[in-house]
Amino acid sequence: MITKETTVSSDLIYTGKDIQLRVDTVEVPNKGYQKREIIENKSAVAIIAITDDNKIVLVKQYRKAIEKELYELPAGKIEMGETPLDCAMRELKEETGYSADSLKLIYKYYTTPGFSNQMVFIYLAKNLTPGENHLEDEFLEVSEMDMKEAYNMVANNEICDSKTIIGLLLIKELL
Repeated sequence: MITKETTVSSDLIYTGKDIQLRVDTVEVPNKGYQKREIIENKSAVAIIAITDDNKIVLVKQYRKAIEKELYELPAGKIEMGETPLDCAMRELKEETGYSADSLKLIYKYYTTPGFSNQMVFIYLAKNLTPGENHLEDEFLEVSEMDMKEAYNMVANNEICDSKTIIGLLLIKELL
């Protein structure tokens, strides 16, 4: 039987630029009270950008949390007052220089619902127009690769970012 946990109290422990950490005390049937550590994180977008010659646009950047470089879909956090679609258009242009004639929401998911409320919206971008990227505080390289090469990189654990893996597997079925 699945039961809802009732929040009895909520204490904000930390507030940062992108995340907040709170500890909720919840009532659990037949078990009394327990603590739940929750990360409140901005929702984000990821963009599957496909060029006219059927290459996927990826970015390679260093990620401090894991101390290594990763290939990823262009992506970013949704800013206050911004829609996911607006964010996807902005992030695609900022990170890759590309603009898209059409952006279509194809999937959304929670990243880690066991302790975070973050949702990622995945968009498909086609009919791309090249341009210059506008990086503010990011350092990344833009790569275009054949879909087969990208799938092989997933299979060989060379692409190990969840939003990118999900996006690539989704697009394999859609294209």
